[in-house]
Amino acid sequence: MSTILSEKWLWIVILALIVILVGPLLIVYFILLLPFPFNMISTILLVLGWGIAAGYKEWVTAKRKEEKKRAAQA
Repeated sequence: MSTILSEKWLWIVILALIVILVGPLLIVYFILLLPFPFNMISTILLVLGWGIAAGYKEWVTAKRKEEKKRAAQA
């Protein structure tokens, strides 16, 4: 058991998971702490950025599927 706890990769994974869980909560908390016009603007920009990133991901995925189809047909 002590050999597992002394592994570097285990602690990297644990810290990464903590950052993944706590990071968004801190971002939302800091957005809520901003004064009125800035928290609304930052929330809108966050939602728009999220939508753009999701749309880009869908576009890239569809493009890859199309390229695989073309390669399989050729």
